[in-house]
Amino acid sequence: MTSKVVVALRVRAAPEHAFRVFVEEIGAWWRPNRLFQTTPRPPGRLAFEPGKGGRLIETLEGGKVFEIGRILLWEPPARLVFSWRQANFPPELVTEVEVRFEAAGEETRVSVEHRGFDRVPADSAARHGFPDQALLMRLAEWWREQLRSVAEAA
Repeated sequence: MTSKVVVALRVRAAPEHAFRVFVEEIGAWWRPNRLFQTTPRPPGRLAFEPGKGGRLIETLEGGKVFEIGRILLWEPPARLVFSWRQANFPPELVTEVEVRFEAAGEETRVSVEHRGFDRVPADSAARHGFPDQALLMRLAEWWREQLRSVAEAA
């Protein structure tokens, strides 16, 4: 099984701006999805702590903070890699998200590769009963929706 999804979209912005919007404004453009929840409670606001080792966190309405992942690679304005952990993952499991920002004329091609879902056990709640291909298709659809939201914000 291929354990990754790759989606891309062109954004009407320079790579520097697209990177900045993705990282600094994630709390505004992010669209939660019940299949890929990051906390077991109603969604909060996401934020990155910039730089390698920085966290991707979700702050709930009451102020509680959940760590979703850590920045593994920080190369503004070209590339960002971070770990990803959903609320319904087994305790030791994380996946990885790589985001690239490539100039394409006056636009930027923003691509997301989310890898590691083959490590999610077949009986895990994180699969929602979906077979591998269906789960990856849903994940790709969700990331496409996220990139459309980034494009609108940029």
